[in-house]
Amino acid sequence: MKLSVKLFAGFLLISLLFTAVVIVNFQLSEDVIDNTVWVSRSQIVVRNSASLQRNIIDMETGMRGFLLNGNDTFLQPYFQAKDQLPNLLQETKSFVAGSPEQTRKINDIVRLQGRLQYTYAEPLIALKRSDTTQIADLKVITELDSLVLGEKILMDSIRTAFRDFNAYEYKVREERRERLGKSINTTRQVSTILTILSVIMGLGWAYYITRLITGRIIKMVTLAEEISRGDYKTKIIDTSRDELSQLSNSLNRMSATIDETFTELDRKNTELDQFAYVVSHDLKAPLRGIEVASRWVEEDMGTQLPPNVQEYLMMMRIRVHRMENLINGILALARIGRTNQIEEEVDVNILLSEIVDLLSPPEGFRIEVQDDLPILHTIRIQLQQVFSNLISNAIKYHDKRTGLIKVAYHETDSFHVFSVSDDGPGIDPEYHDRIFVIFQTLQERDAVESTGVGLTIVKKIVEWQGGTIWVSSQPGQGATFTFTWPKDTEDVG
Repeated sequence: MKLSVKLFAGFLLISLLFTAVVIVNFQLSEDVIDNTVWVSRSQIVVRNSASLQRNIIDMETGMRGFLLNGNDTFLQPYFQAKDQLPNLLQETKSFVAGSPEQTRKINDIVRLQGRLQYTYAEPLIALKRSDTTQIADLKVITELDSLVLGEKILMDSIRTAFRDFNAYEYKVREERRERLGKSINTTRQVSTILTILSVIMGLGWAYYITRLITGRIIKMVTLAEEISRGDYKTKIIDTSRDELSQLSNSLNRMSATIDETFTELDRKNTELDQFAYVVSHDLKAPLRGIEVASRWVEEDMGTQLPPNVQEYLMMMRIRVHRMENLINGILALARIGRTNQIEEEVDVNILLSEIVDLLSPPEGFRIEVQDDLPILHTIRIQLQQVFSNLISNAIKYHDKRTGLIKVAYHETDSFHVFSVSDDGPGIDPEYHDRIFVIFQTLQERDAVESTGVGLTIVKKIVEWQGGTIWVSSQPGQGATFTFTWPKDTEDVG
């Protein structure tokens, strides 16, 4: 399966789980809202029930007061309650429409209230308003007592009906309140469980994908490190057949290509070394023959040899030595960076002292070396070649019999910076780049013996080390060659 498909599947699964969480929470919240609405509605029903009962009681109280005093003022509560009762009854019936039991009970209350009003209250009020002389009649008194007694019994039935109605409503409301509490707890628990499950699945899938990708990337990094250490035959075994597998295959092909390239390079270097050896041997042999032949001529001719011929023979030997030095310089240039040389601790102060002794500067030349030069962990022979070439050039190309050569030093965050300065003839800026090109010299070879390879070797050594070299000079103002030598974590100076 492709890595992109795995990632998509994981995100899809997590998205589905979160969708399920949302749906479940929505359904549970609907249940909570429904129970909350029902509890609120139940409170209104109980409040309306109390208002209905109070109005009916007000009707009874107003009627009884009127019966006792005959004053219409006492009927005011009766008529107010009578006007309010229809709306309250209708509203209460609408709120309990979903409960058949409560609908039946409220209908019973409506029926009892109607019976109270039309069977007892209205007749009693009408009888009281009739001629008072009729009240003394025994029949009328008997009818009045019968209505009052019936009204009292009916009111007791209404009170009982209201108690039943309210008791049932309180019971149902308590059940709904308990269901509401359970709904809230269920919502909280289900939401918590689903959220934790979603987080766990998300983290688990992320860990799986991260582990999958990281493990394979580590394999690729390991391959790159092994390649950097020179093991070009290493390979990554990857059977996943996804996008990273393509990268692994590319790295394997790269490793194989590098292996083939370096194998070919080693073969060519071996051939080059053999060619250089053969060329140097084959070239040096006839050169030595020419030098020996010139000396034989001098020995055989002795004093009979004309001065001009002696000069020619000397010039011949000088050319032979120059050719031999040129061959050695070319070989040295070709071998830079191609031979394994051991790094060691090099005290630059001691190294320069040895170089000065080895060069044996002519009388009249003074070489000043800055104190407290660093101790480097580097290839000694290469640093020696750089200083030797720069100092010997400063002496060789000087235009006076006396001269001053200075070796200075400072450092930056990443480099040691050395400079070799002289007070010689200087170099025109237009030749500053040319002097580092092989076989290029600024003076005639017969005037100053030079192969034109020294500064090329110096530049190649410095750049192979990772540094740079440049010259600062003007005609008649001497020259300063400055080069940088990279710092290493193992430097001790």
